[in-house]
Amino acid sequence: MILLKGGKVFPMDTKEERSFTGDVLTENGKIIAVGEDLAGIAAGAEVIDVSGCTVLPGIVDAHCHIGMWEDSMGFEGDDGNEMSDPSTPEMRAIDGINPYDKCFEEALEGGVTTCVTGPGSANVVGGTFVAIKTHGSSVEDMILREPVAMKAAFGENPKRVYHGQKKIYTRMQVAATLRRTLVKAINYDNKLKASKDDPSKAPDRDLAMEALLPVIHRELPLKVHAHRADDILTVLRIAKEFNLRITLDHCTDGWTIPELLKRGIKDTGASVIIGPLLTDRSKIELKNKSFEAPRVLYENGIEFAMMTDHPVIPEQYLTVAAALSVREGLPEYEALRSITINAARATGIDDRVGSLEVGKDADIAVFAGDPLDSRVRCVLTMVNGEVCRNEL
Repeated sequence: MILLKGGKVFPMDTKEERSFTGDVLTENGKIIAVGEDLAGIAAGAEVIDVSGCTVLPGIVDAHCHIGMWEDSMGFEGDDGNEMSDPSTPEMRAIDGINPYDKCFEEALEGGVTTCVTGPGSANVVGGTFVAIKTHGSSVEDMILREPVAMKAAFGENPKRVYHGQKKIYTRMQVAATLRRTLVKAINYDNKLKASKDDPSKAPDRDLAMEALLPVIHRELPLKVHAHRADDILTVLRIAKEFNLRITLDHCTDGWTIPELLKRGIKDTGASVIIGPLLTDRSKIELKNKSFEAPRVLYENGIEFAMMTDHPVIPEQYLTVAAALSVREGLPEYEALRSITINAARATGIDDRVGSLEVGKDADIAVFAGDPLDSRVRCVLTMVNGEVCRNEL
């Protein structure tokens, strides 16, 4: 049992800003109490004085590639894009992650305790993402939920990768490739159902189609890379056509079409994950990238999470990206929500992480002051109730 005592606690459990000076009590990897004075129920607990510090739920990165593009390496550590076919749903992030990559340690130093990581955006369908903790002895030990989403990508990346292979030239083909793949999965599913009473009619096992069954059954969201406004709208069109659960990842131009975006979210239930914002405009699709985007989305009532796209932005600078959004008018509390509870909700893991609530995982980040002040360090990080680092 561990008692974090006397900090400024942001539970992040309400849309309205709420904080108080108090305690967080953890036991057996879970949060068992959050309140103003828990000493009376914490007999025998290890007490860690966090007076003068800010206590947050562990930060959640809703979209990154940590462990798949390894730090300080080139081709040898590049395991994020299987560029042999435009549709590879059978790829699994867990088979490409190096859990011993130094960046996991740096994520902990920044208070990031959960990362949703997976394949890149070379392929129209790229494979499954996984939600993992940033501390553990192996990938299996770090898994929070697997799979957590199926990756898909629109726009210039699949065009650029497969143009040379003479497989994709246009956005029409990108959309058609996704449609063909979904229809193939639906047909595979129908054959499986038809063979229940006659196993001889069962199709040969197809790992790619197996991986897509949870997607067409709405059990698993399609995590769609889309920057440009037209690509965003195409994703929404296909999601409605096939009745898919989706997240709009990057959503760079989303702030330029707020009414259309709101309508698409209403029609499909899509979640929005924006970023990476702390980068240059390295390609045409990023020409409208702006730190004003979070404020505009907020002012239009569109809930969003913020992401690093690590290694594009190193994990430990997710709070810096959130802070720069505040400079451009986003309320501070909304910035914190975008990297905690909103990120957990967008990726379907808010039953475990994203807020300091009884029964959730004891993932906690303690900052020496305002977490949105770039001069302030994360001084203590807990994952599953274990103090992974402590500078107090």
